[in-house]
Amino acid sequence: MLRRSFGQAAIAAAALPLAAPALAQGGPLELQFWHGLPQPLGGLLEKIVADFNASQTAVKIAPSFRGSYPETMVAAIAAFRANQAPHIVQMFEVGTGTMMAAGRAVKPVYELLAETGVQIDFNDFLPGVRGYYAAADGRQMSMPFNSSTSVVFYNKDMFRRANLNPDQFPTTWEGVEQAMRALKAAGIEAPLTTSWPTWLNLEQFSAIHDIPFATLANGFAGLGTELRINNPLVLKHMANLQNWSREGLYRYGGRDNAADALFPSGQVAITMSSSGLRARISNEARFQWGVGMLPYFDGTPRAPGNSIIGGASFWTMNKGPRDTRSAAEYRGVAEFYKYISGTEVGAKWHTDTGYLPLTRASFEAVKKTDYYQRNPGADVPIEQMLRGTTSDNTRGLRLGGLIEIRNIIQEEMEKMLQGQQSAEQAMAAGTTRGNVVLRNFERANRG
Repeated sequence: MLRRSFGQAAIAAAALPLAAPALAQGGPLELQFWHGLPQPLGGLLEKIVADFNASQTAVKIAPSFRGSYPETMVAAIAAFRANQAPHIVQMFEVGTGTMMAAGRAVKPVYELLAETGVQIDFNDFLPGVRGYYAAADGRQMSMPFNSSTSVVFYNKDMFRRANLNPDQFPTTWEGVEQAMRALKAAGIEAPLTTSWPTWLNLEQFSAIHDIPFATLANGFAGLGTELRINNPLVLKHMANLQNWSREGLYRYGGRDNAADALFPSGQVAITMSSSGLRARISNEARFQWGVGMLPYFDGTPRAPGNSIIGGASFWTMNKGPRDTRSAAEYRGVAEFYKYISGTEVGAKWHTDTGYLPLTRASFEAVKKTDYYQRNPGADVPIEQMLRGTTSDNTRGLRLGGLIEIRNIIQEEMEKMLQGQQSAEQAMAAGTTRGNVVLRNFERANRG
C-alpha cells in the first residue's frame, strides 16, 4: 500500500492530466517524462531528450513540463494512484525524503541498473551530488541531473569604492563583517542579502561548518531524526543577522528566492544565493562582479567543509499500485540515464546552464577548454563542492516534510529580524515546530 504521506497530496491533483499510454503502434516504445523546468532551462533539457531519441530507435522519451517542482510532484502522485504514472519524474532535492518513503511508487536506480544490466559509474560523480540521492548504505536511489549549490556573488565596483580588494572575497564571516562595515561607510545602502534564507543560513551554514542540521546523519540514518539548529554556532550567526539587520548592514529580501533581484539590480553589494543565479546576473548586471565561496567562522574545527546541493534528480516510477512496467520500458529508462551521465552531455549542460558538472570527467573536459577563462568564477561552485571530506553533516539532508520545515524556520527568522524575538527564541521555536513535522512524517511512514 502506498505510504500515506505520499498519497495525501494526490487529493489536490485529481483533475490533473495523466500520462499517455506507453506503447506507440508501429514505432519505438514511448516513455513519459515529466519535468519541472520552465523555459529556457526546460528547452535545453528537452533538447537533450531529443538528442537521446535521435541516438537510438528502441524508445522515445516524451518530455512534458508539469509546472513547478511541487506541482510536478503532486501530479506524479495522482498519476501513480490512478495507475498511470510517468516512467520518469523530475523531483527537487527537498522532496527526496518524501520520495524515499514512497515505497512501491518508485523503482530505485540501483535496482533498475541491476535488472537491466546497464552500467553507470557513480564513483565519478561529485560526492556531494551522488550522496544526496543515495540511501544510507550508498545505493543510488535516483538519477542526479540538474544540481546547483550556494555561492557568494559580490559587486567589484562597490568593493573598489570601499577600498576593498575586488579580486578576493573574504573567506571568513569575520572578514565579511569588516567588508560590510567598509561598504556601509562608503555609502552603500545595503551591503548584504541572502536568498533562500533557510538553505543559506542554516542548511548550507551547517554543512560549511561540518555540524549537524539534524540527528541521525541529517536524516539519512532513519526517520527518528530531530532538528539540531538550536546550537551555539547557528545562534551566533542568527544573532549577527539580527544585529546587522538593525544596523542596515543586512537586508532581508523575502522567502525562498525573492531576494535574487537585489544583486543584479545593484541594490546590494553582496548576495549569497544559488550558483544558478549566475545566468541572470550575467544578463542583467551593469557592473563588474565576482564569485566567492561561502564564508565560515574563523577557528571552527573542521571548517570549511563542502557545501550541499540544490536542484533536482530523476526518479523512476512504477506505473501504479496494480500494474508493473515491462522489461523493455525499464531498459529504455536505464539507457536514457546512461546517456545523460555521459561526459559530453554533462559538460554541455554545465556550460549552457550554469548547473554543476555532475562528474569529474565532465569537469575535466570543461577545464580543457577556455570556458573558465572566459567565465571567471564559474568553477567556484565545483571547487567548493570538492573541498574537505564529505561527512554525515555535509552529505545533505534527508528529512520528510522539509518544505514545511523550511517555511516554519523562515517564519521564525522573520519574527527575529523584525525584533519580535531573539535568535535563541527563533531557533527554539523552529526546532519545536519542525520536530512536530518530523514526528508526523515518521508516524505516517513507519512500517
